[in-house]
Amino acid sequence: MTEINYNRKWVSIITHVAVWVIVLALPYLLNSHHDDSWVQQTGNTERGFLYLDFFTNFLWIAAFYLNAYLLTPRLFYRKKYVTYASLLVLLFSVILLIHGFLFKSVFGTQHFSWLRGNIIHLSTFVLTIAISTVFRLVKDKMAADKKTQQKQEENLKTELSFLRSQINPHFIFNILNNLVALERMRSPELGPTILKLSSLMQYMLYETDEDKVPLNMEVEYLQNYIDLQRQRFGGKLPINVELKIPSDGSYEIEPMLLIPFIENAFKHGVGMIDQPALVIGLRLEGSRLYFSVQNRYNPASVEVKDKISGIGLGNVRRRLKLLYGEQQVLHISRDEGWFVVTLEINLH
Repeated sequence: MTEINYNRKWVSIITHVAVWVIVLALPYLLNSHHDDSWVQQTGNTERGFLYLDFFTNFLWIAAFYLNAYLLTPRLFYRKKYVTYASLLVLLFSVILLIHGFLFKSVFGTQHFSWLRGNIIHLSTFVLTIAISTVFRLVKDKMAADKKTQQKQEENLKTELSFLRSQINPHFIFNILNNLVALERMRSPELGPTILKLSSLMQYMLYETDEDKVPLNMEVEYLQNYIDLQRQRFGGKLPINVELKIPSDGSYEIEPMLLIPFIENAFKHGVGMIDQPALVIGLRLEGSRLYFSVQNRYNPASVEVKDKISGIGLGNVRRRLKLLYGEQQVLHISRDEGWFVVTLEINLH
């Protein structure tokens, strides 16, 4: 980061130098068409004025940067307008005195019209100060906008990390409950289940640190989770799963984005419900992802939510808004005893 800032600083310096070189060379370029006969006709007067303007331009450069980096931020920004104006008058007077000295040195004469010098150079001074002030205002505005953007990006990263960290403990809590149930049933599936959980944990610990993961890897994670739940409920819960995606890893998605919908279905789609059932579907059409989760629920029951209920869905709704904005459509509805979640995401 320090090296990048160092390089940017040098690029800025080179740009400033190049601009001023062009400005200083412009009068000579405009007069380059004159031949020696023109110089003999005009004598050394015109050439003397070119030299005088050349040296005077360095005074305007000094005034430009003095105003941009000292007077404007320390006085104009702080609304010390009287002091600011007074120092500008003093600066103009100093420039005029130096110009008068240069005039006498170049032309070898003591005659210099201070009134004419004021009239000629006042407009140039005002223009220089105006451009310098605008330069500083634009520079500070760009820096402020960049800082605001960086702050928003950091806040977004922090918020997404916080939301993701809320999801992970919820998921682990549910799987540990599954293992307890298998242990109590003395199920021979306990060993394979622990291995599958280990695979899930490896995914959660190492893959979810990335901003995005291959879609097929995320779907494999979902499938493993569903298999673990199948082991837990057996034939008590019919589960219809259809996950159709390309296996080439050509699409990516944020990790742990879809699992809360499935967790919610398993959590609230079983229990005091007649004929519980789950239907989970995922497919790709072009770059658009279609995902749906349906589970039966009891409309007559009054659901009492504990401290964990609803964390997943609330967070995933927030994550979708932060990550995809208008490129996603999420619908959650209840229809004839079914709790239905449909999600569309444009992966591009």
